Amino acid sequence: MNAPETECVLFDFSRSEEIRHWQPVDDLVMGGRSASRAETTDDGAMAFAGRVSFENGGGFASIRSQAGNFAIENATGLQLTLRGDGKRYKISVRCDRAFDGVTYQAPLVTTGEARQRVRIPWSDLRPSYHSRLLSDLPPLDPARIRRFGLLIADRQEGPFRLDIYRIETYREES
Repeated sequence: MNAPETECVLFDFSRSEEIRHWQPVDDLVMGGRSASRAETTDDGAMAFAGRVSFENGGGFASIRSQAGNFAIENATGLQLTLRGDGKRYKISVRCDRAFDGVTYQAPLVTTGEARQRVRIPWSDLRPSYHSRLLSDLPPLDPARIRRFGLLIADRQEGPFRLDIYRIETYREES
């Protein structure tokens, strides 16, 4: 088996115009008090940062890309270049343009201060609705991806920050 190769750059956050296409969707939609933002860093990343609050039944913060037609074919999965804070996040993708609905999510565990590269095969992205896994849906079809997102939840109250440098696809040759 050959080493995985980068297939297609989906988001390169060294171009600051990419960041304005990402918007927060926090627990405010259900009365919570968490808050997040997407902002440019000095070293060419998009910072997904804010504070998770349990007040008023809250407990999550997220950001989403604008909808688009990504037309991903022949890739094995996603590769993210990031620097985290040691907290647990999720990457999510949607196959439609709706505000709410089914997402395909995978865990994104960060190690702390060092920059890291994380590969997520398509098979790790599991269908869910409001963070509940769904077992009766087909696997993700990457050709249908319309939107990307990042999420922090799982009872992690307090400040957080995840710097994302790039989101791209990779392919492993067999």
